[in-house]
Amino acid sequence: MGARAPAFWRTRSAPALLLWPLSCVFGVLASIRRRLYRTGLLQAIGLPLPVIVVGNIAVGGSGKTPTVDWLVRQLRAAGWTPGIVSRGYGGSLEDVALVAADSDPAICGDEPVLLARLTGCPVAVGRDRPAAARALIEAHGACDVIIADDGMQHYRLGRDIEIAVVDEATLGNRLLLPAGPLREPLQRLSEVDLVVSHGALSAAVLAAIGAVPRAAMVLEGRELRALRPPFERRPASAFAGQRVHAVAGIGRPERFFAQLRAMGLDVVPHPFPDHHAFTAADLDFAPGEAKLMTSKDAVKCAAFAPDNTWEFPVQASIGSDAAERILEKLNNGRQTA
Repeated sequence: MGARAPAFWRTRSAPALLLWPLSCVFGVLASIRRRLYRTGLLQAIGLPLPVIVVGNIAVGGSGKTPTVDWLVRQLRAAGWTPGIVSRGYGGSLEDVALVAADSDPAICGDEPVLLARLTGCPVAVGRDRPAAARALIEAHGACDVIIADDGMQHYRLGRDIEIAVVDEATLGNRLLLPAGPLREPLQRLSEVDLVVSHGALSAAVLAAIGAVPRAAMVLEGRELRALRPPFERRPASAFAGQRVHAVAGIGRPERFFAQLRAMGLDVVPHPFPDHHAFTAADLDFAPGEAKLMTSKDAVKCAAFAPDNTWEFPVQASIGSDAAERILEKLNNGRQTA
């Protein structure tokens, strides 16, 4: 869980149990809302293009951004031209906007800017996800499929395929907000088209997923890129034997620290809250010593990062069966349209 997550979300301790009645209210309201959309009493807005939602059922990072990047690569390889819509969490934007690789993360959000840089796809952000998608389609007529980043609970946006990304550590005590970190109950995982598991899953979570196809995700990366010109690249092994400072403002900073340690690095961890708005003062420590950060943080820190600051880019590796299932459903929809 992220640095802002309350400690009682990890266990069913007294604070969690005291808040449990509110979780019940939250669950009932969320269930009613979803039922209203499923029965058509609340109208989901359909788009002229197929929509693939990538999301999760818990607060905090589970690996959605690398999953979206992976999905873009699979779609392109199969001849599709994807565009991406996102909420733009962490940005100050109130309206709908198109996002470029050089957009300001403080305005558009860190993840949309990172996705624009990683994928080269058209990206649009906005609280109103259907309006963002329409703006993207109007500006980029070649797009023939929309990926909605972190859109599982945004039922106002119609969808054709749902992909849930699950990192069991983010599920905590398995209680709904505010007693726990869940946006929706575990049983919601049995209703999606594909579950991407980031790490091992317990028997209880596997039982909740049921017959839904599941694919394991591994984040792979071996090279670091300097944030300052001339943007030198080095293998991680180049930092062996020296102390490095790992800076992470993501949902699961511990996973980043563990990945660096697994490569033999002597890591001093510096966790920050998810979507943290970094300033130069946040990196004003240990002068001259190497500072390593995720790509999501690097897009916010590049302008003021000190020398010897490095980005650690990673890519998701997900089983080929997962891509085949998504493409089969998309192609079937294309044939019947």
